[in-house]
Amino acid sequence: MDTPFSTLIRTASHAQHTEAESSSFMSDLLGGRLAVDAYARYTEQLWFVYRALEDGAETLRTDPVAGPFIQPELFRMEALEQDLAHLRGPGWRAGATALPATEAYAARIAECARDWPAGYVAHHYTRYLGDLSGGQIIRDKAERTWGFTRKGDGVRFYVFEDIANPAAFKRAYRELLDAVNADDLEKQRIVDECKRAFDFNGAVFRQLSDEFPLSAA
Repeated sequence: MDTPFSTLIRTASHAQHTEAESSSFMSDLLGGRLAVDAYARYTEQLWFVYRALEDGAETLRTDPVAGPFIQPELFRMEALEQDLAHLRGPGWRAGATALPATEAYAARIAECARDWPAGYVAHHYTRYLGDLSGGQIIRDKAERTWGFTRKGDGVRFYVFEDIANPAAFKRAYRELLDAVNADDLEKQRIVDECKRAFDFNGAVFRQLSDEFPLSAA
């Protein structure tokens, strides 16, 4: 491919990415029109997704395709659990439930981690690079809307303490994508899975919107 793969995967999934980002739930959340319990419920869904991502990571460290992407400084589970303890209290696990869309999303990630490492890369890219980019907008809004201490409990998920230079890290990540151990056909399958990942995110947002319609904010 003449076009760098990192560029191809970004441009090819742009429509799905935009659709997920512009969901009514996310628009209401970023617009300050939803209460903190909606933010907590969203954070809870992320916990199920990242549990699947990071459980799968352990088995992929030596994989020739997915292995280079397994970087502990990206891991989010500990931060998510600190945020949920702050948002929901120390007993948050007992009441944590995944939406049906979240269950499907996590199941697909687990399936890729088990059976198709290149597909796992698509989900890894969709989540972690998004966290380092657009996720910072959510952090800023959460801090200003609900009074979380900057980089403290409630927004730790969005704070990558072990990444000193996010811009440089993202450049290096894109270089990994460009060098991914896959032929052109497999790269196209990764792009298709990336689109599917954004569709999963969109489905989660739609179900969150059903739980938190604007009229109830």
